[in-house]
Amino acid sequence: MEHIDYIARAESVVELVRQYADEAERIRHLPPEVAQAFAELGLYRVAAPTDIHGADKDPLTQMRIIEIVSQADGASGWNLMIGIETFGLIAPALVSCPELISDPKVIMASSTAAVGTAEKTPQGWLVNGQWQFVSGIHNAEVFGATVQLYENGERIDKNNRYAVIPLGEFEILDTWNVAGLRGSGSHDVRVNNVLVPDERIALPMGGMRDRSVQTRFPLGNRLAFNKAAVGLGIARAGIEAFVAIATNKTPRFSNKKLRERTFAQRAVARAEARLRGARAAAFEHIGHVWNLVKDHQEVPDNDRALVHILCSDAAAAAAEVVDWLAEAAGTTANQVGHPLERISRDARVVRQHLTVAPHHIEEAGRVLLDLEPTGIMLNK
Repeated sequence: MEHIDYIARAESVVELVRQYADEAERIRHLPPEVAQAFAELGLYRVAAPTDIHGADKDPLTQMRIIEIVSQADGASGWNLMIGIETFGLIAPALVSCPELISDPKVIMASSTAAVGTAEKTPQGWLVNGQWQFVSGIHNAEVFGATVQLYENGERIDKNNRYAVIPLGEFEILDTWNVAGLRGSGSHDVRVNNVLVPDERIALPMGGMRDRSVQTRFPLGNRLAFNKAAVGLGIARAGIEAFVAIATNKTPRFSNKKLRERTFAQRAVARAEARLRGARAAAFEHIGHVWNLVKDHQEVPDNDRALVHILCSDAAAAAAEVVDWLAEAAGTTANQVGHPLERISRDARVVRQHLTVAPHHIEEAGRVLLDLEPTGIMLNK
């Protein structure tokens, strides 16, 4: 098999991402030029099985790819991250309708933020619903809608499914009116009375546990580590932006550059220590869990809990680092259009996401104290 350096491919697209970052912010979704570049380079499918044009790469490679792109632009990195998760966790279940994603350039979007309905009919399933937070939907040819199955008005399966719906049969609603990660395009999608054939009703996320090493990875952990990577990349961009400010700015009522102030020196030193420490801890432990999964070993509860602790801490570290630097930068960091202003908005959103929210640290801490786990992220 041909060896492809996907990290180098991510680095190759950085300038394009930067070129279109302002446009993404303005139109509130990823420009097609960037999405198409991700698809052509195979970046969306780095976690997908090889038989659907994927690379089946390990978590640390995925995280590094996302980190590189997020450092160039947080919203673009988020968009790529969601695409990687979609192809890594949902696309493997499309065994009965592989033609929908057989073209390696096809982009798929999905949402688990709401659950629609699929009513059994003689011709298939009649799907209805509205789904929130569908990042990347403007560039997607396929939408995976989380649904519950019904027949004659009665639910017939306790497990959710995915209704796989092609472009032209779903409607994008303009709902992503936000401050941070504006360019991610996480708008709502509506489906009204769309008939979906049986073969396009797929197992839910994580439903194909034996499909690849990726799908054996604990699902809650799998949903956390790539979110943390977005935050790490954004925070690294924050440090770069602050160094540029401190090097060039002479604060008012001063005859010295900002970098001469001990407050600025302490801020950047603290930022480096906090970010590097959080990143190293997350990468080390996620690599350890990957080795367990790869060797077909059971992942102990403590190890799963530590993944959540470290991913939530990494997301928190990213936001903290950017806050410290924005404070030290002064009013420059509050100017609309300055890189650190957007970085500040973007970093906070990552920390707010369900999968890496701060409360997971306490919930996972219960496990380390031999208490019963709580919260859906600690599910196996």
